[in-house]
Amino acid sequence: MKFAVRYYTKTGNTKRLAEAVANELGVEALPISEGLNEQTDILFLGNSYYAFTIDPEVRTFIAGLSKDKVGKIVNFGSAALLNSTYKKVKAEAAKVGIPVDEKEFHCKGEFKALHKGRPNEDDLKAAREFARQYK
Repeated sequence: MKFAVRYYTKTGNTKRLAEAVANELGVEALPISEGLNEQTDILFLGNSYYAFTIDPEVRTFIAGLSKDKVGKIVNFGSAALLNSTYKKVKAEAAKVGIPVDEKEFHCKGEFKALHKGRPNEDDLKAAREFARQYK
């Protein structure tokens, strides 16, 4: 099974989760600006809500993916106010014919005075445990 981990973050919260997931899978967590050119069975895609939707850079990244190179996407991320970006990511992935796994990982993320210290060590441990089920 070949894995890749890509993430988009403005606060660093999702990067921390991406690094935990990647460490568990034995791959490197890279920002979406690095692109994805290699054949990948499972792409773990970290992102969050910004202004009540996924960032346009995440949309552009997904639009540039090839269903011939990516078997499926596993969504993960953190957010201070809203929950999962799953439906948004799934809708964008459907446009390029890539399925999104039904399972995802999401936790609270620190933003200004909200959820100080999140994701915390418990969140990072949970992210690693989530990734482990795909090995």
